[in-house]
Amino acid sequence: MALITSKKMFQKAYEGKYAIGAFNVNNMEIIQGIVEAAKEERSPLILQVSAGARKYARPTYLKKLVEAAIDDTGLDVVLHLDHGENFEICKQCIDDGFTSVMIDGSKHPFEENIELTKKVVDYAHKRGVVVEAELGKLAGIEDDVNVSAKDATFTDPDQAVEFVERTGVDSLAIAIGTSHGAYKFKGEPRLDFERLEKISHMLPEFPLVLHGASTVIPEFVDACNKFGGNIPGAKGVPEDMLRRASKLGVCKINIDTDLRLAMTAAIRKYLVESPDVFDPRKYLGKGRDAIKDMVKHKIKNVLDSSNTL
Repeated sequence: MALITSKKMFQKAYEGKYAIGAFNVNNMEIIQGIVEAAKEERSPLILQVSAGARKYARPTYLKKLVEAAIDDTGLDVVLHLDHGENFEICKQCIDDGFTSVMIDGSKHPFEENIELTKKVVDYAHKRGVVVEAELGKLAGIEDDVNVSAKDATFTDPDQAVEFVERTGVDSLAIAIGTSHGAYKFKGEPRLDFERLEKISHMLPEFPLVLHGASTVIPEFVDACNKFGGNIPGAKGVPEDMLRRASKLGVCKINIDTDLRLAMTAAIRKYLVESPDVFDPRKYLGKGRDAIKDMVKHKIKNVLDSSNTL
């Protein structure tokens, strides 16, 4: 099969009222676990690369690994740049063969965000690449994204309509209460569904995106801590809230933190229980299995995208 864009994928998800999982990748085992899960569940798939992943694994290695996964599984895959901070990074990824890029101009004033996004859109569309942008600011920390709670702002519905019309962007990441990384606040996680419904109503059949949508499953935090970790208690987005969002125009849900927790918990457990093992294939294999199990869980219980290929 091939690297594809998300255009038809999102259209089908919108009509079917489910979401596509956009899973962050950093190495071979993570990619293998994700694509094996998607193949078994017959689910569409987006693999996305963050700034941190580009620095760690280098873009050429990641792209070749994704191409190998396509050859191995026969899946069509969207290769997406997550949180491109400027035009140059987006251009580089487009030129390198990515089929989708995100330009994150949310830190800029509204007009500057529009100008930057439009520049990326113009370059990408001429080359058959789709573009995601962000309006509003999510709190939290993940790779190179760092926004304090006081600087977080929810997406304004009227601005969202104007932004989409003036930029020609293909999808829009909105801020309605999710958080990068894990929730670290006093109250319970809450999504502003009234705001989401209004945006979806004002932008009919337009794909919306949720960042910071990991559930932060307690058992994996506990497992990491049991086997030598010191990860503070955290709250993620309840799965029923994410399922509800997918019925209201959210076509893409980003998942990263839960993958990290699942893989880390599995590797720590194996190394503690098998202290004499020094073969990386042994413990990385356990991590790959944990990734696969987590992705299958997300596809079936959060995204509702099983058997939609």
